[in-house]
Amino acid sequence: MNDHERKNIIVGTLCHLLAAFLFGFSFLFVKITVENVSALTLLAWRFFIAFAAMGLMALLRAVKLDLKGKNLRPLLMIAVFQPVIYYLAETTGIKLTTASESGTLLACIPIVTLIFSGPLLHEPPTKRQVVSIVLSVLGVTGIALVKGFSSSLNVLGYALLTVAMFSDSFFVLFSRKASAFSSAEKTFVMMALGALVFCGAAFVEHGINNTVGEFLTLPFRDTNFLWSVLYLGVGCCAIGFFLCNYGIELLGATRSASFAGLTTVISVLAGVIILKEAFSLWQGAGTLAVLLGLYGANMLPRGARKIEEVKEQADETEEHA
Repeated sequence: MNDHERKNIIVGTLCHLLAAFLFGFSFLFVKITVENVSALTLLAWRFFIAFAAMGLMALLRAVKLDLKGKNLRPLLMIAVFQPVIYYLAETTGIKLTTASESGTLLACIPIVTLIFSGPLLHEPPTKRQVVSIVLSVLGVTGIALVKGFSSSLNVLGYALLTVAMFSDSFFVLFSRKASAFSSAEKTFVMMALGALVFCGAAFVEHGINNTVGEFLTLPFRDTNFLWSVLYLGVGCCAIGFFLCNYGIELLGATRSASFAGLTTVISVLAGVIILKEAFSLWQGAGTLAVLLGLYGANMLPRGARKIEEVKEQADETEEHA
């Protein structure tokens, strides 16, 4: 492993860790808002603010966008899967099913990524990565089932959660595949399409209910809602997805998928620390399984390191010969 590859792994790992923390705390802000507003209202303002933030950063040249004359189809594919299909399917699927069912199904996202990373990206996972990610998924499933399993038997709900599961996996895969575009360009188009679709849907919803004026003035009337959508829009969507896209670019699909369970762990710990929720032995076991799986999926075994070091030394010898 040369210095450039080592740097990519370190930076990519830090990107995914920070993104996991941002997304892990998002449930606190969602909890504040969903009791008072509809899911579409929250999504519309969340992605409008994210799009505005990305546009402002581009104007200030904090990020560079060069989309003129390019074929945007790969970026639109990414944006259709995440956020459009994922959030629509996940939001409705969670409403129609129990918490244990939705948590269990969505925990399987990394496994779907593993299955398709070989055929789509020609990046087959190692046996160690497969075992580690399965361990992490079992950990997340254990955390989701800690309060017991209850069944809704809602076929539509199961179908929508399955769509969400595949959608998030394909986001990771297509983000990795669209190597001709920068992480900023991917994130900008994601936020743009999300804002367009969710704002359009919210206008229809509020038009039917005769509440368009209330929808447009909501952040200016409700301080809690404003702070929530600022965190969810700027922190989770603009910054969080940028970090995810950059991490995928540096680490690849398989390693990136292994970080999915960390968001659940951080959500649980945030609930324990901030909301003073109970932390059971089973949650502790699930958390340990997630962390061990994350470590196993991202750390090379000693033998592999030695082989790489020998190869590097051989390459250096050939260069000097």
